[in-house]
Amino acid sequence: MKRIHAYLLLMRPANIVTAIADVLAGIAISGILSMMTTTSAPMEILLLCISTIGLYGGGIVFNDVFDYKIDMVERPERVIPSGKISIGEATGLGIVLLLIGIIAALLVNTTAFVLAILTSIAALTYNRWGKHHSLLGPPNMGLCRGLNLLLGVSILPAMVFDLWYIAIVPIIYISAITMISRGEVHGSSRKPLYSAALLYGLVILMILWFAWNQQKQLVAIPFLLGFAFMIYRPLLKAIQLPTGPAIGKSVKAGVIALILMNGAWAAAGGQWLLALVIVALLPFSLWLSKIFAVT
Repeated sequence: MKRIHAYLLLMRPANIVTAIADVLAGIAISGILSMMTTTSAPMEILLLCISTIGLYGGGIVFNDVFDYKIDMVERPERVIPSGKISIGEATGLGIVLLLIGIIAALLVNTTAFVLAILTSIAALTYNRWGKHHSLLGPPNMGLCRGLNLLLGVSILPAMVFDLWYIAIVPIIYISAITMISRGEVHGSSRKPLYSAALLYGLVILMILWFAWNQQKQLVAIPFLLGFAFMIYRPLLKAIQLPTGPAIGKSVKAGVIALILMNGAWAAAGGQWLLALVIVALLPFSLWLSKIFAVT
């Protein structure tokens, strides 16, 4: 049981729930739920959820693999430096998870397969090089989320080309979170926190704009308000006292709040019922976050 727990620690289960929410939001935006003309849609939805579990899980495992030497100094309690799992075992787990994600996407369609490949490349690039680059690192991490959202849209391949621009929103949002996360160990200045506050606002306005164009703004606004409350409350506290623990709480809230953002996306796409299903994942993710680390 201890080893299973250690493997789950590596995979960040609470974060994986947010990745599933990404895909469900993409499916809602694609419009397939308004059609449901194919009997294979439920199976494709399941496969896309399995795909994102593999892709996100594999990506986050490689995060710890590549951070092994740094964690030996800064976070010796983590799974690999503490010796609970060897670096070879962690590498094997990461490879298997990424392959599961890619194969599951291939079973859906070619577009999903290509997006899964691109997501894997983006995740590995971030883990190996991107995170150490102050300018390119945050958008690199955001690109992983943007591709994940499009992975859901790919259930209708043609819609990926029509809606590619929605990937910009998670890129901006995750860039903001990644930017402030650099201070969650030793603290930081207020400058990146103020920048994150502005980027958060831009993200909210962009989703509202999308909802407005779909004439679904009244449905999307309650979800956006909940999203705003969850991200701004800890961020404002971190601005007042920019210590490592305060910033860490803001980062954690930002990651988990992805579920509410995806609920807003689904509502903006006219799928309020799926939006509620996505939001219902929030307590589950919060519960997991109390057991397993988020960052």
